[in-house]
Amino acid sequence: MNMAWKEIKKSKVRFLILGSIVFLVSFLTFIISGLANGLSQDNAALIKDLPEGQFYMTKDSDKTFTLSRIPNDIQDEVLTKEKEAVSFSIGMGFVNDAADKQQSVVFVTSTDSSLFQNVKKGEIVLDDSMKDKGIKVGDVLTNNQYSGEFIVKGFVEQKKFSHAPVAYIHMDDFKEMYRTDEMQMLFIPGKDSAKAVDGLQAFSNTQFLNTIASYKAEQMSLNMIVWFLVVISGMLFAIFFYMMNVQKIGLYGILKAIGVKTSALFKMMWTQMLFITAIALSLSIGLSQVFNMIAPEGMPFHLTPETTVQLSIVFLIIGFIGATLSGIQIKKVEPLQAIQQGEV
Repeated sequence: MNMAWKEIKKSKVRFLILGSIVFLVSFLTFIISGLANGLSQDNAALIKDLPEGQFYMTKDSDKTFTLSRIPNDIQDEVLTKEKEAVSFSIGMGFVNDAADKQQSVVFVTSTDSSLFQNVKKGEIVLDDSMKDKGIKVGDVLTNNQYSGEFIVKGFVEQKKFSHAPVAYIHMDDFKEMYRTDEMQMLFIPGKDSAKAVDGLQAFSNTQFLNTIASYKAEQMSLNMIVWFLVVISGMLFAIFFYMMNVQKIGLYGILKAIGVKTSALFKMMWTQMLFITAIALSLSIGLSQVFNMIAPEGMPFHLTPETTVQLSIVFLIIGFIGATLSGIQIKKVEPLQAIQQGEV
């Protein structure tokens, strides 16, 4: 520990450069991770807020919920057996506000369930982002595919699907608008294994999210960037400590000659890595949380403490691996040879 601290003070510029690079990489990683989580919520909060369970679509729908149609007899059978089960449908559309301006929404309807908003015929409950459009409780909204009018009965927090605000309507209104007599999906909450239902295919929450093309492509791209940055940080540690070790071959030879164990040299290097990473991560976490608070309201940024802790642990592990790999040469150092090399 003492040796590690003395070397940091002696070569503070080198370690400051490494710390600055780790800070910038980790800060960028936290920001992109926050954007990934924010876009995930903005894209599929409706589904992500549901408890763990199983989604069911027809097998011939090719894993596309818009093509799925649950036969009424199967739906009734499942809802009778599974008291907490719910049948629901999702449809892209729009509503015309009081000024006859079109507002894009995602219509959602379901059978009676505490998992979804239950509304009466002719009523509508909207995501609270619609308040920014000037819509308020009591407003009358229309839709060209619907013969009646919708009365705004209330708002719900953070209910989005495909980056559009959710609009809960009655099942009869949905069926009239989309000219269908069948619902699209069944959902059975619970962590038990999927129950077989004739003609239907089961999906876990994660599997169902991945059937949504926009969600899968968006998250895959952002997560790839995050992990790419993590790998870069590990490579930076490996390269930095490798170059440091090459320059200190002679010193290591002398230390080994006077009885310093290889394990002590590794501990010195790990201490330096931990010190640099801890400071860099503390700064990047602090700044990313500040950004989380001051981010523009329209920006889908959501950095949770769990994500922050997970990424911090990953950075520490990657830093440890990078530093350890670079230190393999320390173990191979022969005192006499290293001293002679240092003299050259």
